[in-house]
Amino acid sequence: MKHAHPTRPQLPAAALATLAAVLLLAACSRERADTWQGYVEGEFVSVASPFAGRLDTLSVQRGQQVGQGAALFALESDDERAARQQAEDQLRAAEAQLQDMKTGKRPVEVEVSRAQLAQAQAQAQRSAAALRRDQRQYEIGGIAQAQLDESRAQAGSDAARVRELQRDIDVARLPGRDAQQAAQAAQVAAARAALAQAEWKLSRKTVATTQAGLVYDTPYRLGEWVPAGSPVVRMLPPGNVKVRFYVPETVVGALRNGQAVQVRCDGCAAPVAATISYVANEAEYTPPVIYSNETRRKLVFLVEARPAAADAPKLRPGQPVEVVRQ
Repeated sequence: MKHAHPTRPQLPAAALATLAAVLLLAACSRERADTWQGYVEGEFVSVASPFAGRLDTLSVQRGQQVGQGAALFALESDDERAARQQAEDQLRAAEAQLQDMKTGKRPVEVEVSRAQLAQAQAQAQRSAAALRRDQRQYEIGGIAQAQLDESRAQAGSDAARVRELQRDIDVARLPGRDAQQAAQAAQVAAARAALAQAEWKLSRKTVATTQAGLVYDTPYRLGEWVPAGSPVVRMLPPGNVKVRFYVPETVVGALRNGQAVQVRCDGCAAPVAATISYVANEAEYTPPVIYSNETRRKLVFLVEARPAAADAPKLRPGQPVEVVRQ
C-alpha cells in the first residue's frame, strides 16, 4: 500500500516578495568590512596682529575664498607712522653729521680762518717793526727798559697768533679723527636699526594672507578695539582639511601612511580621493583588566586622511563621512 507524501505548503506570492525585500534590505544595511565612519575636521589658522589697535579695515568676509597675499585687515597706525617718521629724521641727521666729519670744515669757514690769519700777519708785522724801533731807541737811551720789554712781548704774542691760525686752517682741511668717525658711524647704524624696527611695527598693522584658503570667521567688526594677538580672521587653507575615522584592531595593521582611500558624504556628487597621513599607535579604548576575543573587538584606532588641495573645498568641518579603502 502506497503512502501519499504530505503536500509542502506554498507561500503566497506577496509573502515571497516581502521576504525578498527584507533580505535585500538586510544585505544593504550590512556595512562592508573595509568601510568606516568618520568626520571632517579643519585645522584653522588664526590671523592676528602682534599689536593692539582699532579695526579700521576688514577686506574679507566669512565664506570667501582668498588667494595668497590677499589683504585681510588693517588696524589704526597713527602712532606707528609717527614713530617711523621720527626714526627717518634721526637717521638723516646722523648720516649728515658723519658726512660732515669726513669732509672737514666747509669752504666758507676756511675762508673766515684765512681772513683772520691775514689780519694776524699784518698785526705781527707791525709789532715786529715797532720792536725794531724800540730796540734802536733803547740802545741810544731814548726809552726805558720797560717799554722795550712791552714791545718784545707784543711782537711775540702777535707771532704766536699767526702760528695758531695757520694750524687751524691746516686742521680745518682734515676730516674728523678716526675714533670720532667710528662713534658717529655707530650712531648711524643705531638710527638705521630704529628705522627698521619702526617700519616693522607699522607693517604689522596691515595683515595679508600667507597662503590661499577659506575665510572661516571674522570675530571683530569695524571700529572695535582689537587686543594684541587676538585673531581678527580665522582661515582654513585647503591643506588643513582632514578626515578622521576609526578602524578596528583587526584592520589597523593593514593601513599605512600614503595609502589611498575614498571619502563619501551626503550631498557629494562623487567620492573624494584622500591619502592616509596618520595612523595611531595606541588604541582609543583599552579594556580595564585583560584582553579577550570579545574586548579586542572593541579596540579602535584613530586614522587621519587628507584630500588633495583641489578637493578640500568639497568637504566641510564637522561633516559626517564614510571612508572606503581602495
